[in-house]
Formats: sequence, structure tokens, C-alpha cells
Amino acid sequence: MTLVAFSGEVDDEESGPDPFTEAGQTMNPGLRGRDIRETFNTTDYQILLVANKFQTGFDQPLLCGMYVDKRLAGIQAVQTLSRLNRAHPGKDTTYILDFVNDAEEVLAAFRTYYETAELEAVTDPNIVFDLRAKLDALGFYDDYEVERVVKVVMNASSTNGDLAGAFEPVVDRLLKLYKAAQEQLALATAQKNEKDAETAQNEMNGLLLFKADIASYVRMYTFLSQIFDYGNTDIEKRAIFFKPLARLLDFGRERVGIDLSQVELTHHHLANKGAKTLPLSGEAEKLKPMMESGAGSINEKEKALLREIIEKVNDLFVGEITDDDRLVYVNSLKSKLLASDILVQQASNNTKTQFSASPDLSKQFLDAVIDALDVYNAMGEQTLNSERVQRGLLETLLGPAQLYEALRARGTEMRD
Repeated sequence: MTLVAFSGEVDDEESGPDPFTEAGQTMNPGLRGRDIRETFNTTDYQILLVANKFQTGFDQPLLCGMYVDKRLAGIQAVQTLSRLNRAHPGKDTTYILDFVNDAEEVLAAFRTYYETAELEAVTDPNIVFDLRAKLDALGFYDDYEVERVVKVVMNASSTNGDLAGAFEPVVDRLLKLYKAAQEQLALATAQKNEKDAETAQNEMNGLLLFKADIASYVRMYTFLSQIFDYGNTDIEKRAIFFKPLARLLDFGRERVGIDLSQVELTHHHLANKGAKTLPLSGEAEKLKPMMESGAGSINEKEKALLREIIEKVNDLFVGEITDDDRLVYVNSLKSKLLASDILVQQASNNTKTQFSASPDLSKQFLDAVIDALDVYNAMGEQTLNSERVQRGLLETLLGPAQLYEALRARGTEMRD
């Protein structure tokens, strides 16, 4: 028998009028109020279906086989596949059937932690001070607002309403700034004002970078404070303030939850790629130390653009598609379009607004989607069947994916 593990609830009107939950009778009728871990430990169940849940921290010695149908890399690959690495009487073998991942990439992930994991340099604890100074200087909040939130968090009698009231001025201010920049971008694009459009886009990127930086601050402080006494309460207060704030800054997201009502399985294709032996001998990469964060460098700008691509594409596709899959799909379409000499010529000789209206762009975009169907079937099917998804992808390619700029750069290289 099979169990299905997932968190929260999923609405699917075609399958039933009520939300589906892990403990519900429809998904797991055999649970009968028991914890899913305990139930899976009985002889009644042999298969456990998971998405993200139980990829880490799940200790079940009876696990001996794993079917993988999502991208895994780095520490996530090690943590997920290592669920099988538990000894049990009578368990003499384990196996993994992987439909997605490259064997060499998985091997590289494991080599990092095989026998000895080494740092290639020392982490500087002062990066927390540097990032605090940079975030404070942006002017998105002040010391009074930080103190107000900290007092609520540290007060055991505080309610969620108290915390919401303490955060409301800061969150409202930042969300309105992002919304105003969005509207300015739309207006500038409609008026073909590239300068104002670039300014608005930079404001949005700056707010996205701020959100990423405060999350980085919390991660760095949480780790470094275990081994280094900062002796500064303001440093800890910022961590208390930033942790909930990062979750509350839901820039540009209008859809909540996962809507699977439009997903329909039409067909699938299996191909035997063979068994892989992955010997762990050989030199492994050393772990990177924590480096300077929030420096606003070109690298950080690129990360902000990647985050914006993910946010835009998140609202286009339904179903269990990872952020990595979305990024790879957009980059795959971009690569195919970059190979077009016609688009290179048109981008080189026209403004961005003129280029975006090119019928050749629309045609070659659809050709690229069709060419990628074999690899990106789920997203490709949704793209071909929805004009909204097509418009959204083209806007993403011409926006944060910077297709137009890349085509012009290629045109310059060809002339040189």
C-alpha cells in the first residue's frame, strides 16, 4: 500500500469540492489519526510518495529504494539520497532510479562531504556588521521600528495582532514602493520611455535585493553567533526584526497556494539511461566560507534578476515544478532564440519596444517552445495551450532574462 506525504492543503475542484490534506480520508485513509512516520513504519505500507517533505531529517532504516523525479544538486542531493543510508537487519542493498539528474553532478555533491569536508578560507564574522550598516543606510526602517517589533516578540503575552501592528508601517511602506515601481514600469513601457522603465526596474530590483539581504543577515547571524560573541544587542535585534520581515515582504505575488485544477496528464515517455556506478574516490571541492553579502555588486544584481524571473514564472505554471526547472526552462528558450540571426539583426536595428512587437520573435518563440517539448514537457504543454503563459514568458525573456540586450551584444560581437 502507498502513503502520500505533503504539508498544508491542496485545492482541486475537479477531484473534489473540499481541500485535500495529508490526514484526509481521500489521500491516506489508513492513517486514522496516526502520525505518517509511525504508519509508514508498519508492514502495511511499502511506498511513500513525497514532494519536498521528508527530503531531510527523515530517519527510516527500512528505506531501500528511491525513485527520483525532480532536480537535486549540492547539499540537497546529499541530504535527500542519504535517506537510504540507514542499516537494518536483512537490508543488504539499496538502489536509486533517477529520471532527472546527471550522475556526475550527484557524484560531485557527495565528494564534497565524503570522508572530510574542508573550508577553503576562513569566514569573517565582521560581515554581519557590514551588512547591518548597509541595510540601515537604505532608510527602509528606523531604530524605533526595530525596537517596537523586538518588544512585541520578546513579550510572552503578545498576540499575533500585536506583531502585525508592529510590522504594519514597515511592510506597508515597502510593498507600496514595489507596487509604485511596478506601475511606473508598466506606464513607461506603454509610453516607450526606456529611461523611466530602466529606473523603475532598478527600483524593483533594489527591493528584491533588500529582501534577499535581510534573509542573508538572519542566516549569517544565526550561524556565526554560535561561535562568536558579538556583544552587541543591536546586532541581535536586527536578526529578530529581519526574520519575520523577510516572510512578510511578498513582492509582486497575487496568487496564494497551488491551483492544480488546470493540470491534466496527457502522456509520458520513459527511456532507460542505464545504471551508474559512482565511485567516491578523487579530489572533492572544498566548501566555500561565508563571504561578503549585500555588496550590491554585479553578481548580486544578477541574483536579483534570477529571483525576479522565478517570481514572474511562478505565476505562469501550475503543478510541481521547481524553481530550478523554471530557470532552466527560461534559459533554454533564451539560448534557442539567441541562435537566431534574424532576431540578432532585428534587435540590433530596433528599439526594445519595436523589437518586442516583431512577428518573427513570436514565431521563433513558439518554435523554441516546441523544440523543447521533449525535455520540458509539462511547461511546454502549458505554454502552447495558454496565450497568458506565452505573454508572460515573452515578458520575462524581454525583462529580467534580458534577451534583447543579449541579442544586441551578440550582434556587436558578430560585427567585430
